[in-house]
Amino acid sequence: MPYWRWKTLQALLVALRHVAKAHGMAEVTRRAGLGEKVLFRALSEQGNPTVDTLTKVPHAMGLRLSVEPLAA
Repeated sequence: MPYWRWKTLQALLVALRHVAKAHGMAEVTRRAGLGEKVLFRALSEQGNPTVDTLTKVPHAMGLRLSVEPLAA
C-alpha cells in the first residue's frame, strides 16, 4: 500500500476513534454488536478494520461513510 494511502487510512481511523469516544465507546460497541477490544483494535493507528466494521461503527453513531468521485 502506498504511504499516502496508509496515512489516509490512519487519519480516518483516528477520526472515527475520536467520534466513538465522544459517543461513549461502550455504547458504540453495544450498538455496533462488536467486542470492546475489537473496536479499540480496529480504530487504532495500526488498525486494519474490515469493511463490515467500517460500516457498523459509524452506523452505531448515526453516521455513514460514503464514496464520491474525485473532482476532475
